[in-house]
Amino acid sequence: MYSKIDSTWLKHWDFILLDMLMIQIAYVFSYIIRMGLVNPYKDKLYLSIGVILCLADICVAFFTEPYHGIMRRGYFIEFNNTLKHVFFVSLLEVCFLFLTQNGTAFSRLSFVWFFCIAVVLVYCERLIWKHYLISHKQLFYDKVKMLVVTPKEQAHELISRLLEYRFNEFEVVGISYTDSKIKSDERIQDIPVVCMADEIPDYIQTKWVDSVFIRVNDRMQLPAGLLEKCIDMGVTVHTCLEGLEEWTGNQYINRMGGYTVLTSSVRVVSSRQTVMKRLFDICGGIVGLILTGILTIFLGPAIYIASPGPIFFSQTRIGKNGKPFRIYKFRSMYMDAEKRKKDLMEKNEMKGLMFKMESDPRIIGSGPDGTRHGLGWFIRKTSLDEFPQFWNVLKGDMSLVGTRPPTEDEWQQYEYYHRARLAVKPGLTGIWQVSGRSDIVDFEEVVKMDMQYVKSWNIGMDIRILLKTVLVVLTGSGSK
Repeated sequence: MYSKIDSTWLKHWDFILLDMLMIQIAYVFSYIIRMGLVNPYKDKLYLSIGVILCLADICVAFFTEPYHGIMRRGYFIEFNNTLKHVFFVSLLEVCFLFLTQNGTAFSRLSFVWFFCIAVVLVYCERLIWKHYLISHKQLFYDKVKMLVVTPKEQAHELISRLLEYRFNEFEVVGISYTDSKIKSDERIQDIPVVCMADEIPDYIQTKWVDSVFIRVNDRMQLPAGLLEKCIDMGVTVHTCLEGLEEWTGNQYINRMGGYTVLTSSVRVVSSRQTVMKRLFDICGGIVGLILTGILTIFLGPAIYIASPGPIFFSQTRIGKNGKPFRIYKFRSMYMDAEKRKKDLMEKNEMKGLMFKMESDPRIIGSGPDGTRHGLGWFIRKTSLDEFPQFWNVLKGDMSLVGTRPPTEDEWQQYEYYHRARLAVKPGLTGIWQVSGRSDIVDFEEVVKMDMQYVKSWNIGMDIRILLKTVLVVLTGSGSK
């Protein structure tokens, strides 16, 4: 799944917060100039307008996207943009005064002073902050890990041009040649040449790669089926229009590193959808962590008494587009569970790259044959072991709803098309969990369900899955 980060207003949240602060400072100064050294927020009307200014600033930022290309704008363009931004904020303030019939109670001179001071402060703030970011090479958003595919003779020029755009959202992690063999430890501008074009699927299969950037003179330079295979693996493909491929589906024309490209992905979502999902996750993560803290008071001692050792279990899992992260759970198994897993593989009830067994002796209190229903069984049956993952959700490693995160050994065995499951962040719950969970024993069926989620995702679907999850947890259906 690909989110059009380059056009999203939230990418520059630092500018949004600083603009909001400058507008409030301008508002206070304008009041002091007119009324004297008095706190404007003590007056109900002026307090209301202060809040409206914050909301107006957010609305203007959301609907007009004034921060697009802000790092590349010159002084005059920046001033023009600042003037329009403050004008729209002021216009919304006037609308509020008109609709509430408070215009006569508000100082007109204070309004004029506010507009002038806000333009100066916001303009200066943007120039100073841009200078700081450029000087310190600082970023406040995650870069996309990108593999570049190009003929060898064009590689140096292409990399140079891409690196000129220091504040784009990508980081080139490797180069792949389409027409020449690579030399050992070959690098271009300190970026490693990692593979030939026909080796790309094998390379990105177990590496953290979010997207592939392709620039070729002739489509025949690319191995047959390469682009289709990358898309099927859930990797976003940016194709330079100089070597345009005919595609249908989720695609749009984009700008990347100074080039015009055709961006294709298994699913394209808008910036607003991305923001809504993240806000949804943050709210859910906060509530979930509060519940986790309460559960820890009761489950912590019980787990330690039943099986001395850490009450939390952590493990490296594979997240979106191959990004590894540490997942956290309440420990429901004995300390040697991972070591004993190899001996139990022949009893695996899943077909494919997942491990499940109903009578698992590794579960706390399950007995030698795994048939007893002890503490561990209760924790897993009620899904209480999953609650610490709300920390992963709040951190951004996971989402409330998504696909199941595979273990490292499962990831190493994935086929190409399996990788597309991870085109989205893994989730606490998902279609598989609310569709029978352990009753579904074929991994390929899980993949089909996950791809259904990836290709047709929307916020409404997440809400429905969460509601179904609550029902599944309360009834214990599909859980072993």
